[in-house]
Amino acid sequence: MSVSLSSTRPVRRWRLGYRISPVGAVAFLVILAWAVVAVTAPLIAPHPVGEIVDFDFFQPMSAAYPMGTDYLGRDVLSRILFGARYTVGISLASVALACLTGVTLGMAAAVIGGAFEAALSRFLDALISIPSKIMALVLVAAIGSSMPVLILTLAVIYTPGSYRFARALAVNVNAMDYVTVARVRGERLGYLIRAEILPGIVGPVLADLGLRFVFIVLLLSSMSFLGLGVQPPNADWGALVKENIGGLSLAAPAVIFPSLAIASLTISVNLLIDNLPQKIRDRSADA
Repeated sequence: MSVSLSSTRPVRRWRLGYRISPVGAVAFLVILAWAVVAVTAPLIAPHPVGEIVDFDFFQPMSAAYPMGTDYLGRDVLSRILFGARYTVGISLASVALACLTGVTLGMAAAVIGGAFEAALSRFLDALISIPSKIMALVLVAAIGSSMPVLILTLAVIYTPGSYRFARALAVNVNAMDYVTVARVRGERLGYLIRAEILPGIVGPVLADLGLRFVFIVLLLSSMSFLGLGVQPPNADWGALVKENIGGLSLAAPAVIFPSLAIASLTISVNLLIDNLPQKIRDRSADA
């Protein structure tokens, strides 16, 4: 009795485990809180982002200004709330674009192989050899520091690393028997990537996405500290540290609180990655 290949097509199933540690839960709540702040900042901020509320600068914390005032007498709390929109928003858009592009190209290179894989890998290896801060500073200084430019610049910088990571995983999955069977059936490239390769690498890819989000937050903050990030009167958290650096010797809240905001977000993402509540596994079964 002959059995057609189509009758043995594997069914890709996802099984999720929900074991979450207290550390991971706290980290997730911190990230969720900053995400809510980024979305609702105009509604919850006490003052407009550029409004001067006090003619005395670097005021200490008080009932009127819970985080003090900055070097121009603006409310620090309001500027941190508005800054979350840029820090979280730009970083999230950049990491999503970088990982989408890098993972897609990595899986395609692993499946196609040959000259396509070699040429693409050499090109992206050349990009990754350029220090990230130097590339960011050159691109932004040459083109400008608008929001689309910042997002595209950060995405270009981190796409090669995402590609190399995804390709290394996809090469191993591509050698599996069920992928060979799918290829013999005559499945197209899109199906192989979507239904056969991606389910086998999605867990590590999500962890890598979280790490690259942290890298992008820190790089964006560094760029803003050098004056090439979000431009005044708007500011991300890195720009808030830079513009208030004169108050460092006074231990001004205008310097301390933006730094704590950056630290809380990046540390929480790292802790969440280390305590991922989902264990994503791929299991095949006969139809």
